[in-house]
Amino acid sequence: MKVLIVYYSMYGHVYKMAQSVAEGVAGITGAEAVLRRVPETLPTDVIEKMGAASTLAMQQEVPVCTVEELAEADAVIFGTPTRFGNMCGQMKQFLDATGSLWRQGSLVGMPAGVFTSSNSQHGGQESTILSFHIVLLHLGMVMVGLPYTFQGLMEAGEISGGSPYGASTIAGADGSRTPSDNELAGARYQGEHIAGIAAKLAA
Repeated sequence: MKVLIVYYSMYGHVYKMAQSVAEGVAGITGAEAVLRRVPETLPTDVIEKMGAASTLAMQQEVPVCTVEELAEADAVIFGTPTRFGNMCGQMKQFLDATGSLWRQGSLVGMPAGVFTSSNSQHGGQESTILSFHIVLLHLGMVMVGLPYTFQGLMEAGEISGGSPYGASTIAGADGSRTPSDNELAGARYQGEHIAGIAAKLAA
């Protein structure tokens, strides 16, 4: 059973979350976590000016996803940074190319989830995930979030991302904050949860 984790990460925060999602997927017997990044759309000189060259370079070992791979999966978990309360442009462009899958109904009934990152605690994490769901619902996918059985959602002693809509992390205004243990645990839980549902549907 293949669980595809498709993400975009300019500064590495979503990439770290994606790795934890993959660990969670691997916790389900028979589930294979396949990590993929979406194509970059920004020119190299722009990336360098944004200070993202090094973090993007370390992700070059992750293959670029093709639209066809989505249809070959048993579940797909998407990761995107927040851009003004919505998914990033790179992810949107990738999803805009799935028209053939929509016409063929290739993704109908497939479990899907979303995780994200934002600079601030209230920087649009929930709206990013919920607006992402609109696209996935048009494709006929079955939304799976991060249920409250993950006890970390009740964390009140520290700043932490995460909501019933999906796992998330806070990067900080300058991007220096890395995902906390609780945020990474939420990502692992969501990966395991979605893989478990996919396994039940495949049984």
